[in-house]
Amino acid sequence: MIRNKWYAILDAKEVPKKGIIGVRRLGEKLAFWRTADNQIACIFDKCCHRGASISAGKIINGHAQCPFHGFEYDIDGKVTLIPANGRKKEVAERYKVNTYAAKEKYGFIWIYWGEEKVNLPEIPFFEDLKTNFHYSQIIDHWPMHYTRCIENQMDVVHIPFVHHNTIGKGGKTVVYGPKVKWEGNQLTWYVKNLVDDGSIEAKGPNEMGEEDELFSLQIIMPNIWHNIIAEKVRVFAAFAPIDDENTMIYLRFYQSFMPIWGIRHIVGFFGKISSRIILNQDKRVVVTQLPKYTQMKMDEKLIPGDRPIAEFRKRRDELMKEDKQ
Repeated sequence: MIRNKWYAILDAKEVPKKGIIGVRRLGEKLAFWRTADNQIACIFDKCCHRGASISAGKIINGHAQCPFHGFEYDIDGKVTLIPANGRKKEVAERYKVNTYAAKEKYGFIWIYWGEEKVNLPEIPFFEDLKTNFHYSQIIDHWPMHYTRCIENQMDVVHIPFVHHNTIGKGGKTVVYGPKVKWEGNQLTWYVKNLVDDGSIEAKGPNEMGEEDELFSLQIIMPNIWHNIIAEKVRVFAAFAPIDDENTMIYLRFYQSFMPIWGIRHIVGFFGKISSRIILNQDKRVVVTQLPKYTQMKMDEKLIPGDRPIAEFRKRRDELMKEDKQ
């Protein structure tokens, strides 16, 4: 995984208003709860005393109480009370667990997967989706590394085969481009698919024409994706890494039609159904891929249509190397 980045890892509604939730993300057991002023606490879900799961406990005055011996933890992971020692007894500094900076934004819980807690960068998100959009959501577990999951959504070659009776109808197997463009850690790629009538062949990125006439998709590193279907219709996904072999996908169907209850909810309802069908078509194939993860150098023979995937692997490799410097 890439260190020192914001990851969307939970839907905001999954962290209860009162109570605590434990989940596995980025290969670690983490406990989340809300403080009295609605800050998001994220601490390691293993009590420093005897190793019990803190998330199996409860919240007492904004602190997480371990269910085993009542140790209470604050938002910084420090033990503030050891009941067996008495409330008057000061707790030594060594009684603590690690924490991550966590925030609620854009309907997600984000964690900054690094040691820094202050002066953090802005949480990344797609500008178009920040206002005037409503969404319906699917949450699905895939038994694959998040790189395989996100690369599937970057794959412009698979559509007429995996989705032959849905979004891939028409058999448009020839791929023009794709043309790719980086802006910081945001990658946009432009593509055009055509039916192979025997008279055409794939064109390179410089032969594709104007970008506004092409279909475009985007990712922001490390784990969010955006499909620009139309001006008022988008599909978004956050690929939350659970560990090296599992990912939780939060797929959202965004739409910005008139704010009339009936229209919005009908569009959202059918958008959610179609998104589920398409996602299941992807999942059926992706879970068969080996190995379960991807990297810059591996035993795969990519083709020109795989350029967005190659760019993703290259950028991810660069960010991983930066972490080690």
